[in-house]
Amino acid sequence: MANEVREVMTENPVMLDAEDTLVEAAREMRDQDIGDVLVMKDSKLCGIVTDRDITVRSTADGKDPNQVKLGDICSQEMVTIGSDRPVSEAVSLMRNRALRRLPVVDGDQPVGIVSIGDLAVELDERSVLASISAADPNA
Repeated sequence: MANEVREVMTENPVMLDAEDTLVEAAREMRDQDIGDVLVMKDSKLCGIVTDRDITVRSTADGKDPNQVKLGDICSQEMVTIGSDRPVSEAVSLMRNRALRRLPVVDGDQPVGIVSIGDLAVELDERSVLASISAADPNA
């Protein structure tokens, strides 16, 4: 059983600039087979954008994804955790704040992301969510 967040997080998160467009984020998500990108402004974490954010906060409103900037739609109330923190703290934060993804930072630099899928694989590898999370991605 993992003790620290660094043991369960997905390392090397994709980071894009707040001035990058939704199209750029969507391409990264497709190419990297991920559901989120971290948004940076002035070399600091300022938000996160998920595939759902692109759909709900932009596409559903008919906005042009070539024009919308990540900084305009990203979730900006950032909750983060340090890589040396206990996994139980990540679980509590995610449960109490209803988070599906939790950026991991050391100092002020992102080093990873913990998802509910990461936690499911670690805490109950026989669960349905763990099975889905551990499966090969759909082509």
